[in-house]
Amino acid sequence: MKKLRNSKTIDNIQSIDPRHFLSKQVLPAVDILKRGGVVAFPTQGLYGLGADAFNTSAVDRVFAIKKRDSGNPLLVLVPDRAAVSEVAADIPAAALKLMDRFWPGRITIVFKALSRLPENLVAGTGKIGVRVSGHPVARTLVSMFNRPITGTSANFTGRPGCHRIEDFDRRLLEQLDQVLDAGPLAGGQGSTVVDVTSRLPIIIREGMVTRQEILAALS
Repeated sequence: MKKLRNSKTIDNIQSIDPRHFLSKQVLPAVDILKRGGVVAFPTQGLYGLGADAFNTSAVDRVFAIKKRDSGNPLLVLVPDRAAVSEVAADIPAAALKLMDRFWPGRITIVFKALSRLPENLVAGTGKIGVRVSGHPVARTLVSMFNRPITGTSANFTGRPGCHRIEDFDRRLLEQLDQVLDAGPLAGGQGSTVVDVTSRLPIIIREGMVTRQEILAALS
């Protein structure tokens, strides 16, 4: 259990040391994902909300927990670049350059989505944002689950993301099945988002990777 700022405790929080942890410590969270549950987990900068990206009901839960507009798609995390083909219909040369330079971490790449992806995941856009996380706990979680999970920030829509569990809104925490607490994260900006579905890549959001770095990698 973990005590929050208001002195009350939450009993679905599991502490995990990102520098020294065993894969079996992540197994309970993997089992929860397999059952359609939602887990908060650490990424490089902020905590994220993970659910089975191929489970329509689980994805719906993420939208409901975040109070997120159903027209706003969710990005997914995959264990490695080979797994991109599980969600992307096309992987252009520009995407390969960006993956070579910036993965794991720091950049989300938006691809044309495979038609079999849940409609609520892509929100009617026909596109899917994909990232390989640079955080060891996140990568272990996705690898052990062995299929993509959602990677949206763990916060109510419109509110700041959280780099510490202590900063979570209690109302959000109480809706989660488990929280993997890896301590304070780096915080700061989210990932840079680049859309590679057109002839020329488009930077949708500048974050941890600068526009200049993106252009240099693509040149």
